[in-house]
Amino acid sequence: MDSNNNSLDKRRIARNTLLLYIRMSLMVLIGLYTSRVVLKALGVSDYGVYNVVGGMVAMFSFLNSAMVAASQRFISYELGCGDKKRLNRVFCTSMHIHAIIAVAILVLAETAGLWFVNTQLVIDAGRMGAANWVYQFSILTLVVNVMSVPYNSCIVAHERMKVFAYIGIVEAFLKLGVVFLLLAFDYDKLILYASLVFAVSVLVRMLYSVYCKKNFEECSYHLSVDKSLLRRMLSFAGWSVIGNLGFSFKDQGSNIILNLFYGTSVNAARGIAMQVCGLVSTFSSNFSMALNPQITKQYAAGHISECLTLVCSGARYTFYLLALVSIPFLINMDYVLKLWLGNVPEYTSVFLALSMIVSMLYTMTGTVTTALQATGKVKVFQTGICLIMLLELPAAYILLFWGCPPYYALYPGILTSLVAVVFRIFLLKRYVSQCKMRQYLVSVLLRCMTIFIVVWTFCKYVHGFFPDTFLTVVVTSVFSVMTLVLVIFFWGLSEGERIAVRQKMDTLLQNKRC
Repeated sequence: MDSNNNSLDKRRIARNTLLLYIRMSLMVLIGLYTSRVVLKALGVSDYGVYNVVGGMVAMFSFLNSAMVAASQRFISYELGCGDKKRLNRVFCTSMHIHAIIAVAILVLAETAGLWFVNTQLVIDAGRMGAANWVYQFSILTLVVNVMSVPYNSCIVAHERMKVFAYIGIVEAFLKLGVVFLLLAFDYDKLILYASLVFAVSVLVRMLYSVYCKKNFEECSYHLSVDKSLLRRMLSFAGWSVIGNLGFSFKDQGSNIILNLFYGTSVNAARGIAMQVCGLVSTFSSNFSMALNPQITKQYAAGHISECLTLVCSGARYTFYLLALVSIPFLINMDYVLKLWLGNVPEYTSVFLALSMIVSMLYTMTGTVTTALQATGKVKVFQTGICLIMLLELPAAYILLFWGCPPYYALYPGILTSLVAVVFRIFLLKRYVSQCKMRQYLVSVLLRCMTIFIVVWTFCKYVHGFFPDTFLTVVVTSVFSVMTLVLVIFFWGLSEGERIAVRQKMDTLLQNKRC
């Protein structure tokens, strides 16, 4: 592979990552503020209703999540091959399939889903009417998001991350506007919040579609069906449906199980934990978003060695980025939650800590999943992942049935996530012979877990000598970041990577002197 092209790809990944981090920083700040205000405006009970009812709708998103992977894979693959006509056919076929998915979601949600919300969930009778409004707006929001996928996939495949940055910032400020409207109007806050979230999704979807139609040739939709391509995409998506079914039912099924045993107040605690975990995880997911198109394109172009290098190094870097935020947050979590929310729902901190552990395990497999999807061989992968993820639900149900505290429902997820890590790399070795499974397990999984445990334990021990104050949060956060950076540099990087970092630092220092 040409070294100039390789250097250009690295610069593109770095630039796209920086743009996504700027977007993420604003979205995190606004997201933290809006979450606090929404919780206060709705109250713990209504916030729990929104999370459990919205979670019911999110369960149907497994259909859409499958096509997200399929659309991004096929569009990125055709970009790597350089065939513009086939690229347009992929886009049009993706639009057809997403229209079918939207209809399927409406049918399922308005039949089985509606029955479950009104007959099985534990919701106060006086709030059942509002819960149904939330349910309907949540369905419409999901349908809008489904029809946005082909456009979003094109932006990711073309690596136009500045568009995500700009539109993401607009979306963040729109959500901030939702909070102000929520406080300004004297109306049922729960219904108003759900309707405003739907309005924001419509506006954001329009922005994405307008940009794509103006900037990408392949986004000119026309009613034509490539039956061969349709079959291949449906086959890929069909197996992806099974895998995403496991993830969707795992997350939302746990929410429902908690509701059945402990009611909406515990749903509020888990909802806050999942939201914070999602915000923190964006520190690493932004890097993955910038990296994943390159993995698929390298595989499509036949550059297997470069593809696997991106998989391993990308998995480590993604984990390190998440650890840089997670460790300071985890050691100061109780104080930060109290400062942020004021009245923290019971079990929130435990839910958050366990969710972060699962998230960090999942972070190490994002690039492996992208490489597996690039091969197109997803049948065994998706089926296996579904079965592994769903094992969490009966285990969680049994634990709560035996009278365990609600946070015990998340313990099985740590084990299933760890098994899923090993399963993914085993399959990649099976499909791509150049992949070295032992190297990944030692240099990525074992190294990352060891670094996290050692640094977290040491920083937590040091934190114990200080009182819980804002100054302590600042000092221990800086200390933990510096400690982690040093450990990563001397232990988490290869010799070649350390040399590259030193050379980059020398160059920066020389430029500064000049």
